[in-house]
Amino acid sequence: MRTAPTRADRRSETRAQLIAVAERRFTADGYHATSLDAVADEAGFTKGAVYSNFSSKEDLFFAVYERRVERSVAAAGHVPAAADVDAAVREQVAAAAARRDRDDGWLAVFLEFWTHVVRHPEHRARFAELHERAMEPFVGALDRLQAERGPVPGLEPRELATALMGMTTVLGLERLTRPDVVGPELSVKVNELFSDAVGRASGGAAARGDGDGSAL
Repeated sequence: MRTAPTRADRRSETRAQLIAVAERRFTADGYHATSLDAVADEAGFTKGAVYSNFSSKEDLFFAVYERRVERSVAAAGHVPAAADVDAAVREQVAAAAARRDRDDGWLAVFLEFWTHVVRHPEHRARFAELHERAMEPFVGALDRLQAERGPVPGLEPRELATALMGMTTVLGLERLTRPDVVGPELSVKVNELFSDAVGRASGGAAARGDGDGSAL
């Protein structure tokens, strides 16, 4: 016999629907142009339902960002065996480039929200925590590479991962504004150079790959 959904079940489903609608509206219209009223209307709820699940528009955006981070980390998989470390580093950097090349509107709204956070210090710690989680696949692959091959002098895995994420994010921004100059292949090429350099600096040249970064 099917049991009736509990209040917690209904609340969880409402929250999930609001996050899904908010992601569509944010990526389509931008952070500042998206209102909680619009999200509530499209989801079929009242504005009160939004506020019963999220304390503010920032809180709702963080929920969207958190869901995207969880999907990204899950897609990245686990840190591989030692024999596959070089391939794993290359796969992670190619995947980063590929995600930024599949422009669904997210990068633009993400950067818009980032600048919003800069002006509102009360949100920085939460933003930084999610940003750190998004980097974990890169940190894990680079950490394993250095454990097997030796450290990159003067640079920790987290610093290298931060440099990688910053580079691919800026290239994505450049592509939004100058698509005639920054094509989808540029991020892949630059990230291949990055992974080669890291492989050499850590004591072994990373094996060249033939992938186009589209696996994810």
